[in-house]
Amino acid sequence: MIKTAIIGGTGVYNPKLFDDASEVVERTPYGEVKIITGFYEGIGVAFIPRHGSKHSVPPHLINYRANIMALKQIGITNIIATAAVGSLFYEFKPGNYVLADQFLDFTKNRPTTFYEGGQNGVVHCDMTVPYCPELRKTLMHSASEMGVSIHNGGVYVCTEGPRFETAAEIAMFKQLGGQLIGMTSVPEVCLARELGMCYANISIVTNFAAGISPNILTHSEVVANMQKQTDQLRQLIMNSLKYIKSDKECTCSNILTENGILK
Repeated sequence: MIKTAIIGGTGVYNPKLFDDASEVVERTPYGEVKIITGFYEGIGVAFIPRHGSKHSVPPHLINYRANIMALKQIGITNIIATAAVGSLFYEFKPGNYVLADQFLDFTKNRPTTFYEGGQNGVVHCDMTVPYCPELRKTLMHSASEMGVSIHNGGVYVCTEGPRFETAAEIAMFKQLGGQLIGMTSVPEVCLARELGMCYANISIVTNFAAGISPNILTHSEVVANMQKQTDQLRQLIMNSLKYIKSDKECTCSNILTENGILK
């Protein structure tokens, strides 16, 4: 059974490295999701392009609940998500990889939970450590083995989008402790936790944020810089698959037993 999925962000629209790739359509209470499944060196893996195969879905309209539920329904327990981000600090330069370990949520209009009362009940989900430390450790090991430099830890500020941020907003986020700026990690990471799934985000810095960079921000710049990293990023993630343990020591799945979802 396939246990690990990749959610590809901007610039990562297909897995390419899969063997025996096929597409399945998974129906969920929140809509249908197309999932590519295949194998890499004999290890089963699933893939969802977050924005669609041709970047046709903006961040605020992504059906996050359908995507995460679909992966849960096919038996996925681990999610590695990629994201193109802006940097709020010169320490994180364009082309750098960062494993986020915390987030600040500044989204506005997105459904953020599976548990809205009624039949599903109400669940208050602990997010003290939002990104799975075990998956992050695995990605760090993969990067080290490949000789790829990666920043271990970063505070991801998630905004609603699709517009870029103002210089004043970036200045505020910096004061609050933000280090990276993106538009997709929330509610994705929260929904994965609600279903007891391990989730890690590997961010690729594509630009300095508004007011940090002297230049006007453009999506074409983001895509162009992301494309420079795509092949290496795919290889880094695929190389990590063989190190993902089935008996991880993290507490990501505890919510299922603590709230009586699993007995």
